[in-house]
Order: sequence, then C-alpha cells, then structure tokens
Amino acid sequence: MPKLTFLPNSELCPEGITVDAKKGDSICKIALDNGIKIEHACEMSCACTTCHVYINNGYDTLESPTDDEDDYLDKAWGLRPESRLSCQAKIADDDLVIEIPKYTINHASENH
Repeated sequence: MPKLTFLPNSELCPEGITVDAKKGDSICKIALDNGIKIEHACEMSCACTTCHVYINNGYDTLESPTDDEDDYLDKAWGLRPESRLSCQAKIADDDLVIEIPKYTINHASENH
C-alpha cells in the first residue's frame, strides 16, 4: 500500500503526516479523509486551482496531467514543474511526498 507524506503546512497540517493511500484515490480525497482540510472549491471537478499541491517525491509515478488540468495549473499561485491539482492526481503504487502551498488563488476559505 503506497504511503503519502504530507509535509508540514502551518495552517492545514502543522506537524505533517504520513498516511496509507488506496491506489486510484486522488491526493485530495486522501488528504480530506485524513483531516487535512485542503481547499477544493470546485468539489474536485478540475474547475479551479484551490487544491494545487507540489509533488516533491514521486511525481513521475503519477499519470500525466490532462490538458484541462494543465490549463488550470497555469493559473495556480506559485506554479512549479512538480505542481499538480490534488483532485486530479490519482495514486499509483509508489509513495509520494506532498507539499501544500502556503497560498492559493482563493481569497476566502470555503470551509469544506
């Protein structure tokens, strides 16, 4: 079973956490299921960038982003080569190290 390590984020996951992940689930779903209240203003439909994350280790083990995801990623705050929308990045067989950016383009939390 792959493990996801979420690096510390001062607001969403101050201590960081490592959790077991089910293959095929999205990073966003796993974060939410484990108490990390990551923004997902579009309800995980690939229509915003609020769930943007960095895949610090394991990026190449994920399926490539779709054209739609790439289009939205272009609008993300702090875009990096290892950026993904966590609602679209599905877990494969390998462990991942994930960093949640400090900021999103969302000016107000939706408190999902």
